Amino acid sequence: MQHLSALELADWLADSARPNPVLLDVREAWEFETCHLDGAQLMPMHTIPARIDDLDEDAAIVCICHHGARSLQVAAFLERHGFGKLYNLTGGVHAWAQQVDSTMAQY
Repeated sequence: MQHLSALELADWLADSARPNPVLLDVREAWEFETCHLDGAQLMPMHTIPARIDDLDEDAAIVCICHHGARSLQVAAFLERHGFGKLYNLTGGVHAWAQQVDSTMAQY
């Protein structure tokens, strides 16, 4: 697993020569409704074990939560289950709102 800052993820998403990662948002639905990154897929943390087969083991996956703690746990779980291209968004959507998108709602 690797760690990405909000600015590093923004650079990755802006790089048309690099395939976009799966943006896996592991927060609760109400949090996702409040704010989320464009293109993010909602899969709350507690649903990951039951939905692990919905994820592509070969895809680059960036795990996202509010501040980075839940997403770190999910990335570690996925890593233990054979996923190899995992990234944790350090600081989560809070960091994204602070460093990349000042129009994003915060909570």
